Amino acid sequence: MELINRFCNSFLFWAAWIIIPVLMEIIPSLGSVFVLIKKHVLHKDIIRPAIDPEISLIIPIYNSMDTLEQCIRSIDESDYPDDKIRIFLVNNQGQDDSFQVFCECQRKFPLLRMQWLNAKQGKSKALNLALFNSEGKYIIHIDSDGLLERSALRNMVYRFEDDPSIECMTGVILTDPKQVQDYPLFMPRLLRKIEFMEYAQAFLAGRNYAEEVNAVYTLSGAFSAFRKSAVLKSQLYNTDTICEDTQITFQMKYLQKTKVGICEDAIFFVDPIEDMNKLYTQRQRWQRGSLEVSHLFLKNKLKARNMLTNVGVRTLLYDHTFAFPRMIWYLALLCLLCMNYSFAQIGYSTLFLYGLYVLIGIFYYISTVGFLKGFKEIRSYYIKQWYVILFLPFFNLLVFFIRFAGVINSINTDSAWKTKNFSQERESFVKTVAKDFGVITHLLHKVRKFVNDD
Repeated sequence: MELINRFCNSFLFWAAWIIIPVLMEIIPSLGSVFVLIKKHVLHKDIIRPAIDPEISLIIPIYNSMDTLEQCIRSIDESDYPDDKIRIFLVNNQGQDDSFQVFCECQRKFPLLRMQWLNAKQGKSKALNLALFNSEGKYIIHIDSDGLLERSALRNMVYRFEDDPSIECMTGVILTDPKQVQDYPLFMPRLLRKIEFMEYAQAFLAGRNYAEEVNAVYTLSGAFSAFRKSAVLKSQLYNTDTICEDTQITFQMKYLQKTKVGICEDAIFFVDPIEDMNKLYTQRQRWQRGSLEVSHLFLKNKLKARNMLTNVGVRTLLYDHTFAFPRMIWYLALLCLLCMNYSFAQIGYSTLFLYGLYVLIGIFYYISTVGFLKGFKEIRSYYIKQWYVILFLPFFNLLVFFIRFAGVINSINTDSAWKTKNFSQERESFVKTVAKDFGVITHLLHKVRKFVNDD
């Protein structure tokens, strides 16, 4: 009996620690390697269409005067014909001189057809206004604070032309390597290298695997594209959520039953993360937006049996339901010492988990190197950052706690684009703790006074 109890305790201990990374992360990472091999074996060259179709580029503008010109310049320098591009810049109540930058860009890039539109406040409203004014066969959205890789537009349009079954696609989002290297201090630069690695692996490895199993969860709000005939049949962008990109993705998947793809050779560069406050608000916003959209589309499908067949249910369970037992296990490490588990056993098991997550990073690293084959400079930079894989598990753990905080905050607060950053949350926490302890101290003081008076 003692042997059976020891086996059960050991099995449950190890299973509880490794089942989530094995099922949710290691299997998809292995899948990405197989997807890469399959794509190389079955690769066929995309045939260039006889006539380049006309496209509409939609750029939401909100206080974008510092980045707008370089964004438009990247469009002008792309290898897609200027006369086939119609650009809509939609201002949603910005307060800076973005319009003056637009006027200057008209002079600098005379071959680009650009039109300025004024919309009500909110990115969704800006996008919807431009959709109604759009022309051409395809509609492509990009953010005003990023840069298109030279062949991004052409590669995305040609992928549409080659595969009529694809109605919408996300591009690949990478942080700009040049800006990453511009940070002079080691630790800030390392943080941004980790972010670069995270983005590269998430889009090039993770989403390629997701596309293969028809499980792309969200189109990137920074760079995505639609067939005009498909997106105009949708309910357009929802103005009541802070995650409009996920909401329209769910529309395409669940309402229109269309295929959502990724164009792995269409790259859009964004600025690296500014600081911890920016990371904190960004990831919380994503988490809260995911919860909102899931409530709209999945509230009647949240059953355990749908976990293996529905990517939305699976992601929701992993990000939210599994978050609580994961949090309990993290906080229970010290308690395990009181349950006949030795410090060495706990340490070795934690080290084993860390090794599993590093293994995941290696699989994704290999896949990503393969997908970057056509981009020599980016690929070379990515390969040189191999050592960053060792830090990714710690970064992902940090992001987990941030996203978990987003789950908690979404319970008792309304949806809003602007949320408390890390510094504000910390200040609020300190004040709350001080207030609570102040109440306890006051009570103790009263008890002490009562006892002494007696």
